[in-house]
Amino acid sequence: MPKITSKAKRLRIYIGEEDHWKKRPLYQVIVEKAKSLDMAGASVFRGLMGYGANSRIHTAKLVELSSDLPILIEIIDSEEYVARLLPFLDEVVQEGMVTIDDIEVVKYGKKEPIRI
Repeated sequence: MPKITSKAKRLRIYIGEEDHWKKRPLYQVIVEKAKSLDMAGASVFRGLMGYGANSRIHTAKLVELSSDLPILIEIIDSEEYVARLLPFLDEVVQEGMVTIDDIEVVKYGKKEPIRI
């Protein structure tokens, strides 16, 4: 099985579940844009609990069920591809946070990856 090691960028986008862009869930819009830019992949994670700039705690407890749970979108790709997505994020993310980290990727698979 091939094992590939390379440098990459990790882009994390922190938004709320209730965030929308043109009446569509923002997380879905961002993932679809990443796909259209031919980025390597994207994952969306729904948080159980969290708070942001407004200091209001959002939780998934049944007693105080929140409909605006934290959402994390994570994309790992080359610096070039991450840079292609940033202008779109400037347009669609009205409230949230974006982080970009340098990472090292170890990729395992049955076939050689196209890139990263």
